[in-house]
Amino acid sequence: MASASFATYITNPYKPTKDFKSLTIPISQNPLKLTQTRKQFSGAVKAAVKTTGNELDLIPVLSNDTTDHQVGNLVTENEVGGGDNEVQLINGFGGNEGRLSFEGGFGGGGGGGPVVVGEGEDVDKLMDRVINASIVLAAGTFGITKLLTIDYDYWHGWTIFEILRYAPQHNWSAYEDALKENPLLAKMMISGVVYSIGDWIAQCCEGKPLLEFDRTRMFRSGLVGFSLHGSLSHYYYYFCEALFPFQDWWAVPVKVAFDQTAWAAVWNSIYFVVVGLLRFESPVTIFSELKATFWPMLTAGWKLWPFAHIITYGVVPVEQRLLWVDCVELIWVTILSTLSNEKSEARILDAPADPNAISSSESLEE
Repeated sequence: MASASFATYITNPYKPTKDFKSLTIPISQNPLKLTQTRKQFSGAVKAAVKTTGNELDLIPVLSNDTTDHQVGNLVTENEVGGGDNEVQLINGFGGNEGRLSFEGGFGGGGGGGPVVVGEGEDVDKLMDRVINASIVLAAGTFGITKLLTIDYDYWHGWTIFEILRYAPQHNWSAYEDALKENPLLAKMMISGVVYSIGDWIAQCCEGKPLLEFDRTRMFRSGLVGFSLHGSLSHYYYYFCEALFPFQDWWAVPVKVAFDQTAWAAVWNSIYFVVVGLLRFESPVTIFSELKATFWPMLTAGWKLWPFAHIITYGVVPVEQRLLWVDCVELIWVTILSTLSNEKSEARILDAPADPNAISSSESLEE
């Protein structure tokens, strides 16, 4: 009866059907009858596709699944027609090539849906931003508070204008007192801060977002500035004055020339080697990269330091020179850090990926 009703509807496609519920499939508990019913429905579907496609010029949607919209029974391709692959069903969406597909739909079935990649990386980046922002906020708050509260013990009765007016002068006096009490530690602290900030600026110039800087790299640069640059520069400027004790005008260009040849070559090499050791690189790699970047680093300094050192050796007193030099170092460390890290970071990017990551990506593609 179902076949006859369905055939009548197909042969008269333009005649509206008043009661579509008549197009039902009787469900039987007998497996033989159920198989016959499925075969009847398969024949009806074939006839429907053929007749409708010929008379109405409709393009059937290719699918693996079909759903009886009236009864709600899911009929698969294997069940319809005993797995005849020539049957192209009307409704539903398959997942094969060339067919409409909704992968990983709303069901709770296992597998098959697209895997969201990168959620863990997004969480890690967010955590890095939070940590970096906390470091910047804490360091900035501490520094500004120390500078503005230099006269905290004398604030009684002061106005905001008076506090801001005397803060620079009294901070300078505090710095001079620190130089008298412990000049080496004071200069080491300043160099450490400058080299950390300089590396941060270098990373921003390389294209990294403001709060996505590499904390380890910045810590390495700051550690080198604190432990080596501050201490070595302290002794170097006194050594340079002892080596050239002349007060004539020609002594200034001589000191600048000596600074930008002997001292610049020594310090650039020290910085490059120590930063490489802190990255746990092999000595062979460090010295090969130093050989390739030594001359570019030295000549890059000639574009900046000769002009700055005219003031260094011609105007600034010897005990204040490192402070002036560290102010210029904010620019120079940006260049120095970029040159000393670009080859290492390029080598890391060119390194082969982790085999586990490769296997996991292949499994996702499968």
